[in-house]
Amino acid sequence: MITMQAIDKQNWEECISLKTKKEQERFIASNLYSIAQVQFLEQFEAKAIYVDQQMVGFTLFGLDSDDSNYWIYRFMIDERFQGLGYGKAAFQLIIESIRQREDRTDVLMISYAPMNEQARGLYTAAGFKELGIMPWSGGEVVAKYTF
Repeated sequence: MITMQAIDKQNWEECISLKTKKEQERFIASNLYSIAQVQFLEQFEAKAIYVDQQMVGFTLFGLDSDDSNYWIYRFMIDERFQGLGYGKAAFQLIIESIRQREDRTDVLMISYAPMNEQARGLYTAAGFKELGIMPWSGGEVVAKYTF
């Protein structure tokens, strides 16, 4: 069973020990950086992803004040748990969690490195449509999910 739990003083150290595969490191900020960053993002949440009682991943998402849309800023599954279907199930759980919020708009946004084919495949399969590389996106592909 896939669940999400808030990052707190009980689980943050376990969360920062999660790692992507070596070749994926260039595509995502560390969980430590993300946990620090969320302290300054007022409407964002950092969540650990669990399968039963085992932490397998991390996500950071929330309502972006720039465009008033929900954005998924981070999503990762630890290298030990990739390829087991947890990423796909966890990503659907995140989408459903956002879908149920009263303050959401009709779209959910995400961005990723153009060379990150694994992310592109997951996001496309989940229903995201690429909008292209935006001038403000730091060279990342921006994609939109419509509720």
